[in-house]
Amino acid sequence: MFLISSIIFLFFSSCSQTQDKTLLSNTSDDQINEQFNIIPGADRLSFYLPLLKGKTVGLVVNQTSLVGSKHLLDVLMEEGIEVAKLFAPEHGIRGAADAGEKINDSIDEKSGLQIVSLYGKNKKPSAAQLKGLDVIVFDIQDVGVRFYTYISTLHYVLEASAENNVDVVILDRPNPNGHYVDGPVLDDSFKSFVGMHPVPMVYGMTIGEYGQMINGEGWLKDGVRADLKVIACQNYTHDANYDLPIKPSPNLPNRKSVLLYPSLCLFEGSSFSIGRGTDQPFQLLAHPKWKKKESITPKSTSGAKYPKHENKECGVIYFDYTDAQLKRRKLNLSYLHQAMKSSKELGFEFFENKAFFDKLAGTDILRKQLVQGLDLKEIRASWQDELSAFKLIREKYLIY
Repeated sequence: MFLISSIIFLFFSSCSQTQDKTLLSNTSDDQINEQFNIIPGADRLSFYLPLLKGKTVGLVVNQTSLVGSKHLLDVLMEEGIEVAKLFAPEHGIRGAADAGEKINDSIDEKSGLQIVSLYGKNKKPSAAQLKGLDVIVFDIQDVGVRFYTYISTLHYVLEASAENNVDVVILDRPNPNGHYVDGPVLDDSFKSFVGMHPVPMVYGMTIGEYGQMINGEGWLKDGVRADLKVIACQNYTHDANYDLPIKPSPNLPNRKSVLLYPSLCLFEGSSFSIGRGTDQPFQLLAHPKWKKKESITPKSTSGAKYPKHENKECGVIYFDYTDAQLKRRKLNLSYLHQAMKSSKELGFEFFENKAFFDKLAGTDILRKQLVQGLDLKEIRASWQDELSAFKLIREKYLIY
């Protein structure tokens, strides 16, 4: 066991505090990444290999778990680390499964290791699945939004590890939406796998910082705490632009989709398509009853097997924004207002799945406010007190 619980394993002299936090919105992503020389935790092998030597290791990984261009599993095995088991989150080890698609236990063809699904009936590792493991390494790229399920998987990994005396190492990665905090805070009565914690929709923390908060705030069952170490990124700040080297899930293929995702995902509970089954998911709004100059027809594809309005021609609005406009510091609620107005004028229901909309929002208040026709300033004002209280909690766990 590690001796200290919830410790940040980083060296501040080499980290982000020395960097200029000015956002260079007119600079390309490649230039910004080069300028800041952001190094994810997984690339800092000298800081975590000593924690794994001589231990039996489990990995919670997917396609984003890269060390340079190599998968973390391959790197660890080359370094002589005894990796005994793999755990798969939503979308699977290779990141190709559709949103919500059940992931099955299987065997990794390349390594021959057992893959335990953490997305299906079993979301929390069992004592039997953890038996024989000394350490679990969690290395998954997050996008900083409450309903992105990797943080829920992290919760259960921390909880199960604490209950079974298994240490946890999080290899931290930059949060592409880490530059702001916004949205209604989750009401516990709407707790689900797409929202487990009393945090706003956009929480402005890396997955390492978030893991420390889960562990430190007593959110795990019976208040247990995991023995946790976070391997910090180098040269990262919450204001730094970071262009993800690989898409974090099938329907977030590029920077635009990642930055629009927090504002558009609520439409998953509406009758509007946000582009699943097209070549621009989370970059558009579309509906069969819209008559627009341009149209799309969602098709069943890998990662979007059953897209909304499949095989139906839909009028479409594309979101063509500059990088500076995308890098806004608050959710854009105007999309909801405009789409609701359009649905009313054209005589179709906006809220196709009220329960799911509320789960994503973390409350039913937002939906009721939209139905009542409250303006955006009134809606935003209604969550400011809880947002301010969350920011005080968040401050305790920030690394960068």
